[in-house]
Amino acid sequence: MSRKPGRFVFVIVLFVAAPALAKAQESEAYCTYVLEQAEAQRNLLRTPAATAGLTQPETGLPTQVVAGATLGLSNVRKAGLTMEVARDNCEVYKAMNAAQLDLQYAVPSLEKEALLNRLTLIDRADKSLDAMMQQTSRMLDAQNATRLMLFTLQTTKIKLSADRVDTRSTLNSIYVPALSDQPLKELVLLKQNHEESEQRALDKLARQNNWDVALSVGVHQQVNPVNYGAQPYGAISVTYNLASRSIDKHLDRSAAAHDEWKKVQESDIARQTEVLRQQLLAAITAQQGRLDSLQQQNTYLDKNIQLVSAPDTAAAYDFHNQLAAAQLLTEIETGDASFRIARLREYLARNY
Repeated sequence: MSRKPGRFVFVIVLFVAAPALAKAQESEAYCTYVLEQAEAQRNLLRTPAATAGLTQPETGLPTQVVAGATLGLSNVRKAGLTMEVARDNCEVYKAMNAAQLDLQYAVPSLEKEALLNRLTLIDRADKSLDAMMQQTSRMLDAQNATRLMLFTLQTTKIKLSADRVDTRSTLNSIYVPALSDQPLKELVLLKQNHEESEQRALDKLARQNNWDVALSVGVHQQVNPVNYGAQPYGAISVTYNLASRSIDKHLDRSAAAHDEWKKVQESDIARQTEVLRQQLLAAITAQQGRLDSLQQQNTYLDKNIQLVSAPDTAAAYDFHNQLAAAQLLTEIETGDASFRIARLREYLARNY
């Protein structure tokens, strides 16, 4: 009747596997990197470009020195959008890491709970077995039982002890960090929302290349002869890309293609979440089959125990003890399977 704990055994492919603290540090480091890069680009875009040089307006006219500054309104718009993209990218990374952590440790977390419950079941069975052994020992002292009857119970005791050691050993080998209080579905939705926001910002940023209104101001000075002082000048230039409509169509298609790509990307969080759901459903089916088999065995044991519910001979009492000991082991497995099924269903209901 001795069995190994029915553990949740899955293989989950994730592209990041690190402890919770390392994940948090990684996210912060990545966000610092992205935001610093974006701020540098923002400052570049929103700062006027200084220009200086020599020019000769027309052949035969004196050479002039020109100095000024130019600022494109499109670049000013790009500066703000660049920061928006960076912030969204940072939030996507954080949400992705949080969801990955939950996915990575979902099964170990469930297994740890099941093993803790199994230890409780073992302790409960152990107490019942101790009571049976004490009763048998008293009968042995009164010469109403044989040492073989006590040995049968001691064998069961050894099995329980071995089960306890194995369960504790497995429990101690499982590492589960502090996970998010948010359900997995909310973490995935948060990541998807930030991704959509990032894509919209990227789309807006790309569209800024279709047009520009540049403002140029400065002074020019005739070089030789220097007859006049420096004269100010100003200019406005407007540019528009004639392929802007076609470009915008491709950008729209790109956004739609991005959504479709995420739906089928094997390494994406949403895809991995669905893989985990299918694995948990398969685990419920397996545990349910295990529970049904155990319940059939328990029913058989109950029927036989009822036949010797009031043993009046040493042989009958010995048979009763063997059945009761077997039932204790079966109840551990039954309780283990029942707990796993309930916990799996609870996890699915909360996270999906």
